[in-house]
Amino acid sequence: MSGTGGQPRTAAANAARRAATDARVQRVRDAISQLRRTRTPITYPAVGLRAAVSRTFLYENPDARALVTEAAAASGQQRARAAASADAQQEATWRERALNAEAALKTAHAEIRAQRQRIGALMGQARDAETAGTAATVQRLTSENTTLKQRLRQLAGENRTLQERLEAARSNVRFADRRIAQLEAQILDQPARPPAPTR
Repeated sequence: MSGTGGQPRTAAANAARRAATDARVQRVRDAISQLRRTRTPITYPAVGLRAAVSRTFLYENPDARALVTEAAAASGQQRARAAASADAQQEATWRERALNAEAALKTAHAEIRAQRQRIGALMGQARDAETAGTAATVQRLTSENTTLKQRLRQLAGENRTLQERLEAARSNVRFADRRIAQLEAQILDQPARPPAPTR
């Protein structure tokens, strides 16, 4: 009789344990969904705390372990993609700055060449004026020559500044390239799932 009465109690206890386990697995699912919505990193401690279950349960229950492992891997890849995207945007900004600096540098070089040609022409005119003996023309040409030389010095200074900016922009682009390579290496080196706990 006691054996007959014990079987229904055992079956009821097993059913209650299964229901409790299913409820905890559902809480794990809900906790993972909440962590995803708040963009919080998905880890075993975070899921255990949010779902009010022990880490031992998360590691020992196959369903819970699979849910957390898969969600953590997806979360890590998403964070890595977001970091790579931010770095790519920053690199694009620095590339644009470098291109702008190069364009400004080319413009400055072209203007310097034009000013040098103009100075050469004016110096030739000044020499011609000297031989002609017109003092007023010589004075005007000398004054214009002095103004052009000052402009040339100013352009040379601007050229140096643009060269420095271009070097800085290129250095930033090189740094961004190295950073992206490091992030890609980190993504490739990430483990597929956390190792099982040792007891």
